[in-house]
Formats: sequence, C-alpha cells, structure tokens
Amino acid sequence: MKKEHRYKTTITWTGNLGQGTVDSRYYSRDHTLTIKNKEDILCSSDTPFRGDGTKHNPEDFLLSALSSCHMLWYLHICADNGITVVEYVDNAEGLMEENEGGGGKFKEVILKPTITITNKDHIAKANELHELANKKCFIANSCNFPIKHEAIYLVK
Repeated sequence: MKKEHRYKTTITWTGNLGQGTVDSRYYSRDHTLTIKNKEDILCSSDTPFRGDGTKHNPEDFLLSALSSCHMLWYLHICADNGITVVEYVDNAEGLMEENEGGGGKFKEVILKPTITITNKDHIAKANELHELANKKCFIANSCNFPIKHEAIYLVK
C-alpha cells in the first residue's frame, strides 16, 4: 500500500499598493508564505518580472527544493552504504527559459555539491550514489527536465 503525505501552505499577496491590479505596473509582486508552526517567508517574483530581488521567489524555491531533497536522500544513502559524510555544500544552478509572450520552463538543474567524506577510497562509490538519490528524491521525480550532478569530493 502506498503512503500519501499531504502538505499545506498559505500564500498571501501583500502587494496591493492602493489600486489593486488595475494595471500590471501599479502593484507589487510581494507576498508572504505561511506554513503552520514555521516562520513566515517574505516572497516576491524575480526582478525580471517586476519583483523585489531581496526576497525569495518561486524559482529560488524550486531550485532549493531540488537541492535540499537530493542532499537529504544522498546523506541517507551514504549512511546506508558506510560512507561517512562530514560536510555537504551545494551550489546548485538552474536554467529557466522564458517564452515569447510570457511563460516558460526550467530547462535543467545542475546540483554542484562539494562533499567532504572521511575515506578517499569511498569517492567512486560516493559519486555513484547520486544517481540513486536522484531516483529517490520526491522533488526530482516531479520534474520534467534533466537534473545533473557535478560533485566535488574532499577528504577529511
């Protein structure tokens, strides 16, 4: 039997500058993400879309969700395979393509983690485990674009 998990968020638009959406130039893209029992996150659209560059945007969240989900699965799989990871920092990059007339989609994401492990003999196996982590990642399995991995390994 498959397990199901439900998630709930609330997005509240805070960008009415007095005239509502009478014209796309006269409202802010600001909004607040609220999740029960967690700190609110101030959001906007990305700056090319008239957003506030000091706030998180949907594209940031998508890239962060992929990176975070992959890392959590990767760490779990490393632990199951006897590979001790002591540091993990991912400098992920995403490429989004905007269509003429609006809209668009992500074309690819490249996860670029620098991973510190305790045994240099485990580097090859540690590298192989990214494929399995990608197959397990709930977020990656929900995407219709390639998710690549360019890991760097350090030994401590």
